[in-house]
Amino acid sequence: MSYKINKNSFSYKIRTEDNFLSQNDFNELINLDILKQNQSEFNIFHNEVDDNGVILSTIDKKFVEKLYKNYHLKTLSILQELNYEKSQLYDYTDFTIIVTRKNAKFPIHDDTPNKLLSGVIYLYPEKNSGTIFYSDKKGSNEKKIEWVQNRAVFFSRVERETWHSYQGDGKNSRITLVYNLMTKRIKEVYKIEKKNYFFGNLRWKLNPYLFRFFKTYI
Repeated sequence: MSYKINKNSFSYKIRTEDNFLSQNDFNELINLDILKQNQSEFNIFHNEVDDNGVILSTIDKKFVEKLYKNYHLKTLSILQELNYEKSQLYDYTDFTIIVTRKNAKFPIHDDTPNKLLSGVIYLYPEKNSGTIFYSDKKGSNEKKIEWVQNRAVFFSRVERETWHSYQGDGKNSRITLVYNLMTKRIKEVYKIEKKNYFFGNLRWKLNPYLFRFFKTYI
């Protein structure tokens, strides 16, 4: 299933797929011990892997390697569909498990330029709040991709265009697997997007501090 969000002269596609993970991989993810930790608004467990093996891991390395082996070609194919030029910049994969507390809200943002393919897989609980997409930073033309367990949502970010946000549903913590195909070649990303590298890179550096102190992004 795919959606298309339009605004004036630009458009971007959102690709969704239900039952993205095998039942075994899905069950292993929702039963990880780290999911019991709930110390802040956003509990983040970051993992990185490439063709040479695990780069960084907060969960079992063999499981990270298994996820990479089972889904890399599939996600690379999705990126090729959404933005073939960017697929040529692939360097490594990021698997990040995020536990968002029930009343936490992550502000509208467009994603960082090192993300070639941005993805999220809804894990737990059975019901929660899906990712919301917009046509601008003000939150116009809201489109929510409804929460269904094991539903994957993918898009290829574009500077100041792929606006989206997420939040808890006020009842339960929201647990997701963020699945990103990444690059280190940032200047080439901006060239493909036909965007200004200087200003885009400046935003990338400033936004973490703006979020930390003001809970906002530019």
